[in-house]
Amino acid sequence: MPASELGDVLEHRSGLKGLSGTGGDLRDVLAGRAAGDAACALAYDVYVHRLARETAAMTAATGGLDLLVLTGGVGEHAWQVRADLAAALPHLGLALDPGRNRTTTADGDISAPGAAVRAVVVTAREDLEIRRQVLDVLAGPV
Repeated sequence: MPASELGDVLEHRSGLKGLSGTGGDLRDVLAGRAAGDAACALAYDVYVHRLARETAAMTAATGGLDLLVLTGGVGEHAWQVRADLAAALPHLGLALDPGRNRTTTADGDISAPGAAVRAVVVTAREDLEIRRQVLDVLAGPV
């Protein structure tokens, strides 16, 4: 493959899109997986594996885990991902309450009673960060 095409392949035809054959949106992958699509199931499994791997790596680098915060589109709305991530990392003390995990889509604690490490869903508020940065720019140099 010519180098000129490599960037396009890596940026636009790989990852979830390349594995699943969908548009690469996790919602499409979840729907395909639920419908029995083997490619979507593989893409999902790879996604969760890599998420668990990176979570464990960050935990190792920081010397432990006190709290797992799940946010953004996947963290707020994909209870399946949250459940499978916690199931992949029980050695870190993660355990989710299945009922709360399935129903929480805004700020809330989804930890199982007695879990050594709490897991919470936090609503992403990018609008507040954008506002803060705009106000900083408008205020000029300090």
